Amino acid sequence: MAGNKIYAGAKLKEMRTRLTLTQAVFAQKLGVSLPYLNQMENNNRPVSTTVVLALASEFGLDVTELNSSDAARLVADMAEVTSDPVFGQTTPSLADIRLVAANAPGLARSFLDLHQAYKQGHDRLAVMEEALGRDGAAPAISPWEEVRDFFHYCDNYVDAVDRAAERIGLEILGDPLGKTIDLLAKDGIQTAMDNDQGIRRYDPETNTLSLSSASDPATRAFQTLHQYSLIKHEPLLDACLDLAQFKTDESRAVAKIGMANYFAGAALMPYGAFLDAAMACRHDLQILADKFGASLEQVAHRLSTMQRPQAKGIPFFFVRVDQAGTITKRHSATRLQFARFGGACPLWNVHQAFETPGRFIRQLAETPDDVRYLCLARDVTKTSGAFHVPNRRYAIGLGCEISHASDLVYADDLDLNNDRAYERIGVSCRICPRPDCHQRSVPPLENRLSVDKNNRGVLAYEVLP
Repeated sequence: MAGNKIYAGAKLKEMRTRLTLTQAVFAQKLGVSLPYLNQMENNNRPVSTTVVLALASEFGLDVTELNSSDAARLVADMAEVTSDPVFGQTTPSLADIRLVAANAPGLARSFLDLHQAYKQGHDRLAVMEEALGRDGAAPAISPWEEVRDFFHYCDNYVDAVDRAAERIGLEILGDPLGKTIDLLAKDGIQTAMDNDQGIRRYDPETNTLSLSSASDPATRAFQTLHQYSLIKHEPLLDACLDLAQFKTDESRAVAKIGMANYFAGAALMPYGAFLDAAMACRHDLQILADKFGASLEQVAHRLSTMQRPQAKGIPFFFVRVDQAGTITKRHSATRLQFARFGGACPLWNVHQAFETPGRFIRQLAETPDDVRYLCLARDVTKTSGAFHVPNRRYAIGLGCEISHASDLVYADDLDLNNDRAYERIGVSCRICPRPDCHQRSVPPLENRLSVDKNNRGVLAYEVLP
């Protein structure tokens, strides 16, 4: 974009291809000439107001989709990848990266896949995995990363699954666990509680679903809905997976679990009812958790999925990290994009959550692109239910751009207009351009360094512009 002009050539091409229309027919329906459409699809011209209105009236397009964050995600991912030392001094400029992301998103994704394959091959050699004697070669891209990227680039929202889950969710409001158990019982499936260490186990031969008695009610409700989706909505899940065209059977299997998890969260917190409740309580996570019988993590994750066309909620980012700082879940509907490799910025408040268990931590933060955010962090512990079985501890982070802060109860009493109240955070050290960060672990790869053997500041070097 430049000013208020919208350049959405890739989006127009994608839409035309999906509708199987020629350029001539598409131009006629939009009320423009064929050369004008060609120029818009190649980003030589911005999308005109006439075309925006035609897209909305003729094809029912939510015009906010023209400003899709896909390009922003691609730019962030490519900026990080091209900072890899393997590229030496040939790092492209940010302007070049933006040009590729806007005009050739398919090429950009192929480039990311290629780097992913290189990195995983390098890692396998580095840890000396047993490559010889295996029956088959390992996939170029790990199933986990492929599935995570799938949800990342579909804006963490799958419309068909979300709407099907919403219909069930409205039936089970008030008692999601009990009412889902009743729905399963109608199909002859019995639900039992046991003290096994497993969280959920389904035996199709006896039609018995076993849930861990050590799990909290929110987890049991979620796992029951997960299994319900696999039993009652498997054709729908498979149809969505067919469209994704995963590269390996392993990726598809992982994605099916992810899709069933998506169904469970969307049923536990049905879209319309959840969005209304979130706006009414100003996104108070504890109120929402109590109202829908969900955990704080489930509520925070659900808030990041509220991207239904023409009924969008506040764009949130959501992340979960372990005690080593490794990102285990990530999604952003905001301009903030997380590092694909390694951990998050150490100045981000999500790391402090482990130090203050049971408390919400608020932070005003500013990223290197001068965008400001309200960030919320909280530790979450998943109990094991047994003395000899360790608990799992994570920290979750949730946030939005500061323009939406008034819609969050967590912004109350914060001095949003005080420039000095904002912590200057980044994405990851190797792509963060800040020259004076006292927590920097490695130099930024795009900048030159000055090293003076006779002088030492906070860092052993000075980052040059």
